[in-house]
Amino acid sequence: MQINATSIRVGNILEVDGQLWRVLKSQHVTPGKGVACMQLEMRNLETGAKTNKRFNSTERVERVTLSQREMQYLYEDNGQYHFMDMETYDQVTLDRSLVEHALPYLLPEMIVTVEFHEDRPLNVQLPQTVVLEVVECDAAIKGQTATGSYKPGRLETGAPIMVPPYLEPGTKVKVNTETGEYVERA
Repeated sequence: MQINATSIRVGNILEVDGQLWRVLKSQHVTPGKGVACMQLEMRNLETGAKTNKRFNSTERVERVTLSQREMQYLYEDNGQYHFMDMETYDQVTLDRSLVEHALPYLLPEMIVTVEFHEDRPLNVQLPQTVVLEVVECDAAIKGQTATGSYKPGRLETGAPIMVPPYLEPGTKVKVNTETGEYVERA
């Protein structure tokens, strides 16, 4: 569907030069002289490459709608990640480059949303928050206040995280998958 460049929003999927791109940032720029434009930061859905692109406000671009299916992550085998459709039990395989952003929070049996374009899997969307176990963290420093200070820790997936000083290894925590930040104890 063709849309006006000024209608582009973060999260939209655009087809530019025959390739699919997800909009990461968009900013409407009005120079003192000349035509207003949209400055975009985009990520290629196939290669993972980022780019900046500028569209005049009068330009029209192709917005693509992806179909989504809930799937269960099964396992990884030589850089190939296997997912199963929960309704049809069909399995799809995604290359590491397509799931790289999700790896710090992805565990076997986790339910995720896989986005498809013309029956080809392109992207994995994690839930807003996930529950993971803290397997390693520094000891609390005596006299340190419980609010406003955090200590480094490591999740069961190997991802680093900053946690409150009162948390001990073995504690389950809720983690924001977009920012990678601690939300609360689970």
